[in-house]
Amino acid sequence: MARYFNVAGPCNEIDHYMIEASSRLTEIDDLITQKQYFVIHAPRQSGKTTLLLDLANRINHEFRYYALYCSLEAAQGIIDPKEGIPAIVDGIATALQFSNIPQWEKFAKNASDGNYAFLLLRTLTFLCISLDKPLIIFFDEADCLSEGTLISFLRQLRNGYNTRSQTPFVHSVALVGMHNIRDFKTEIRPESETLGSASPFNIVKEALTLRNFTKDEIAELYGQHTAETGQIFKPDAVELVYRQTQGQPWLVNAIAREVIEKMLQSDYTQPVTVELVDKAIQTIILRSDTHIDNLMERLREERVRRVMEPVIIGELSDVDTQSDDYRYTTDLGLVKNANGVIMPSNPIYAEVIIRTLNANSQKDLIESKYAHRMHRYLKDGRIDMTYLMQDFQSFWRENSEIWIERYQYKEAAPQLIMQAFLQRIVNDGGEIIREFAAGYRRIDLCIQYEGQKYPVELKLHRNAQTEENSYDQILDYMDTLGVKEGWLVIFDRQVDMDWDTKIYLKTEKIKDKTLTIAGC
Repeated sequence: MARYFNVAGPCNEIDHYMIEASSRLTEIDDLITQKQYFVIHAPRQSGKTTLLLDLANRINHEFRYYALYCSLEAAQGIIDPKEGIPAIVDGIATALQFSNIPQWEKFAKNASDGNYAFLLLRTLTFLCISLDKPLIIFFDEADCLSEGTLISFLRQLRNGYNTRSQTPFVHSVALVGMHNIRDFKTEIRPESETLGSASPFNIVKEALTLRNFTKDEIAELYGQHTAETGQIFKPDAVELVYRQTQGQPWLVNAIAREVIEKMLQSDYTQPVTVELVDKAIQTIILRSDTHIDNLMERLREERVRRVMEPVIIGELSDVDTQSDDYRYTTDLGLVKNANGVIMPSNPIYAEVIIRTLNANSQKDLIESKYAHRMHRYLKDGRIDMTYLMQDFQSFWRENSEIWIERYQYKEAAPQLIMQAFLQRIVNDGGEIIREFAAGYRRIDLCIQYEGQKYPVELKLHRNAQTEENSYDQILDYMDTLGVKEGWLVIFDRQVDMDWDTKIYLKTEKIKDKTLTIAGC
């Protein structure tokens, strides 16, 4: 049976196509040699557990050290260290039982009783005394721990580290999870303080991040399938996967699986084309698999909103990149900093973010009197954008105050509602391409239908110069798309302005281009 593209749980080279995880984090060997304690953090389903299992297996086969993988997930929610520390020790004992490490029975015996404040320290010390080689422990899901359990766990590891010259203790420790050690929460409350500096675990040598796949690694991963089955991935298909995923491992595997197993029914005689990849991406977006669904649930968190809302509307000056909120949202994998510009981590996430935030609006629109289909706006094979804009203006005038109040993301609500209005229409066969114009206080959209492109720019009214200052931006976007006609929608949130003044529609001829401005 051929290997397959894995989208559930850690990978192994027997069953799955995979890129050797340690190749994405080459610093680890040196840290272990130097007897360092360190942190590895990365978003969920980016390959952390695969990395740890791979490392433990390789290290154990090199016979210089004993390496143990231990998940701390079972201790999640146990905040009292009197219960939490014994649960952690039990987890270590279980991991030892199914490892190649001798003397695990002695560890289990010493773990049976004792003061929780010294239990982890003492049992690990006794284990290391009995071993003939240094011990390395990879603690997965370390950021599941909280409050007293977390503090006691870190303090006992630090105590053992600091006294290693007198008393044997663990040679090297990795704490692995979504968050860096300084962002481990000591409280469950969303607004709680972090650990500040690394104290009480200020012995960390490095905090490493597991990077995404490069384009060459995606080609290598897909090439493994080609070598085993003969099925070819077209170069432009690989390029599209990289462009849309930015190498996020789960997405890279999910797209390949969708095409090969679902769409082609494992018919390896058919090549994987850019058209198939594009359809697979749209299916994954609409289906909202568990990975995406779990990630999008985070959008409801207030600390995530404080970062995502400015990113959506382009107000990057409102994002404090030194804040806990920003680090948390980055650790989740929702945003990235690309050369100083904060944006969604990849185009697929960007699309799902908008669809998630305006999902209720799309549903409500279907049930409203504005539940029009695309054919209402077609004229001579083209979308009559003027008619469409007038319909939206009527809807906005009647419903905006009520609909905005439904949104947690109130500042971004006008743009989100407009996109819901457009999405409902183009679902009849069109497509919306979204550009997060980070730092430019706007959203650029391109409606594509029957080979035609319709650029739309969404702006919030800031001052009397908002409209004029927007001309160059939308004209540049039109140049990028190679079209001569574009639309600028400006939302005026001034409460003391009457609707007859806010609502207007006018056309400007600028050089060789036609620009329609819709006030809302």
